[in-house]
Amino acid sequence: MSAANRGTEAGAEDTAAPPPAPGTGDTTPAPEDSEDRGRGILKSIVTGSSLVAILAVVLSIVLGGILIALTDEDVAAAASYFFTRPTDTLVAAWEAASSAYVALFQGAVFNPRADSLALMFRPLTETFTVATPLILAGLGVAVAFRAGLFNIGAQGQIILGAMFAGWIGFSWHLPFGLHLVFVVLAGFVGGALWGFIPGILKARTGAHEVIVTIMLNYIAIYLVGYLLTTPSFQNPGSANPISPRLDETALFPQILGPQFRLHLGFLVAIAATYGVWWLLNRSTVGFELRAVGANPFAARTAGISVTKGYVVVMMLAGGLAGLAGVAQVAGTEQVLTSGIAASFGFDAITVALLGRSHPWGVFFAGVLFGAFRAGGVQMQTLTGTPIDIVLVVQSLIVLFIAAPPLVKAIFRIDRKEKPSRKNQKATTSGGAA
Repeated sequence: MSAANRGTEAGAEDTAAPPPAPGTGDTTPAPEDSEDRGRGILKSIVTGSSLVAILAVVLSIVLGGILIALTDEDVAAAASYFFTRPTDTLVAAWEAASSAYVALFQGAVFNPRADSLALMFRPLTETFTVATPLILAGLGVAVAFRAGLFNIGAQGQIILGAMFAGWIGFSWHLPFGLHLVFVVLAGFVGGALWGFIPGILKARTGAHEVIVTIMLNYIAIYLVGYLLTTPSFQNPGSANPISPRLDETALFPQILGPQFRLHLGFLVAIAATYGVWWLLNRSTVGFELRAVGANPFAARTAGISVTKGYVVVMMLAGGLAGLAGVAQVAGTEQVLTSGIAASFGFDAITVALLGRSHPWGVFFAGVLFGAFRAGGVQMQTLTGTPIDIVLVVQSLIVLFIAAPPLVKAIFRIDRKEKPSRKNQKATTSGGAA
């Protein structure tokens, strides 16, 4: 059984096999071995078992705790007399790791030491705020994955979306409601245009989308840096590369009031997640995109335009990443800066991998990574644990997600499930009969 078929079985309703090729008269050339192997590896990583993803997170957290213990001063002091009193080292290691993760939880989900009940749940709202651009950009990466394309350009697409949305936000002066609609549409269009470039190059010339999107990331970074030094984008009277503040009518309203940063962009992320799920699983376009991702040669034989599929999916992926830029410029930052995208575009790749390219999986993976980011500051403040440990945990998640056999070997998960005694007995009885 091929890697694509295994991914299809694991994906259940979210994946569908392309239509079969009609007969032996088909003259479609066979794919190159290297390209076929690369596509198979990508599918096995993207559409693997959800259990492996969960175990990868657990394993990464455990290894992160070990790293915290190894770098803790109290653990180092207790280790100096380990052979005399080994329990002291173990207790110190447990306290270092557990206190760091407790602080991470308090900074990301619930803080019982806050003065009021609302403030106790404020960390959760921070997690949702940080998760919003991760979810939207992760959906953009996941959609491309499902069509067999590796979109590394979410970083640049976020920047273009923020540029378009930011310019509409501070240069146009429209009524409330209408202004925000134009800002959101501009952000989607900006990201879609930046996704159109690698899509059309892939479709027309066969240029590899990874190389093209990486180069476009650098172009976007330097482009926004240049524009922020021009009179059209730079804040008047400021020597810093920063835009004017967006009009109040162009900002996402805060859902829970001014004491919380959670804004309407989070609801947009939920709506986008549902929309992508519906598109992939309930629409003809989604079926065609999945068919192209499963086997472009069979899809072409069945009459599906692979060229059109590449362009459409990259524009959709770019548009979703552009919405992440809107969430940043019109929700969290409220101004356009050269660092508006932070590292969300690259983290979105990890989010899409962890979510197995399923829309709701990407949503929950984005919330998890948002919790890591939001709680990392609290962890460093209360325990002195470097916030870089969060990056280590995220990197370990990528490592284990990309190597499912390693996770299965560590947890002793057999690839082929052994039949239960009941099934064995039924099979034996049926054979005897």
